[in-house]
Amino acid sequence: MTSKTESHSASISIKPYGEGSDSKKEQVARMFDGISGRYDLLNRLLSMGIDIRWRRVALRMLRERGLPARVLDVATGTADLALALATDLPEAEVIGVDLSEGMLGVGRQKVERNGLRSRVRLEQADAENLPFEDGSFDAVTVAFGVRNFENLDKGLGELQRVLRPGGHLMVLEFSRPTSPLVKGLMNLYSRSLMPALGGWLSKDRAAYAYLPASVQVFPEGDAFEERLKQAGLQPLRQRRLSMGISSVYIARKG
Repeated sequence: MTSKTESHSASISIKPYGEGSDSKKEQVARMFDGISGRYDLLNRLLSMGIDIRWRRVALRMLRERGLPARVLDVATGTADLALALATDLPEAEVIGVDLSEGMLGVGRQKVERNGLRSRVRLEQADAENLPFEDGSFDAVTVAFGVRNFENLDKGLGELQRVLRPGGHLMVLEFSRPTSPLVKGLMNLYSRSLMPALGGWLSKDRAAYAYLPASVQVFPEGDAFEERLKQAGLQPLRQRRLSMGISSVYIARKG
C-alpha cells in the first residue's frame, strides 16, 4: 500500500502536456515560453489582482526575520516578486532565475522600465541545479513555483544549499481551502473557468488545465513543512491566505 507521502511524491511529476519523452522541466519551460506574452495579463485577470496582496503579505513575513542583503528569487517568471523584493529592500541585491527564457525576457523589460537594472539580475537556470556556491544568499524566495519542480526534494535541497547558515526561505504557493464551500467554488473555477478563459486568451488550454491540476497534487501545509525538514530547513511559520487558497511558508537554515 502506498503511503500518503509517497503518493504525493510520485504525483508531483504531473506534466503540462501529459506523458511523453520530454521531462517535466522541459515541458514546463516550453509551456511558460508559450504563454509568456500573455502571462501577466492572465495572472491579474484570473486572480482578480489578489496575487499582488499575497506577495505583499509574504514579503512582510520575510522582512520580519531581518533585512537580507542578497536574495535569490527562484522560478522568478516575469519578475513580479523580484521587483517587489527590490522595492521593499532598497539596499538588497536581487537575482532571479527561471527555466523559461520567454518569461525572463518579459521580466527584463519590466526591470528596465522600473529603473532597477543595477539591482535586479535575471538569469536562466534550473532550480534543481543552481549555478551558485554554497551559502551565497541571505534569503531565497519562491512564489508559485515549487509545485513545478520536477524533483521537489532535490529542488528544496538546492534552495537549502545556496542559503547561508541562519538564512531564510520564503515560499508562497497555492493550497487547497478547507472550507467545503470555498473548496467547491475553487474546484469549479479551476476546472472550468480557468482552462476555458486562460486557454482562449493564451491559445494553450493545456497550460491552464495543468496549473490548477498541479495544485491538487502538491503536498501542502504540514506535509510540505515535513519536506522542508527533510531538506535540512527548520520551518518557522505557516500562514494560510484568503481562506486557504494560498499559503506562505517561512523556514530557516540552521
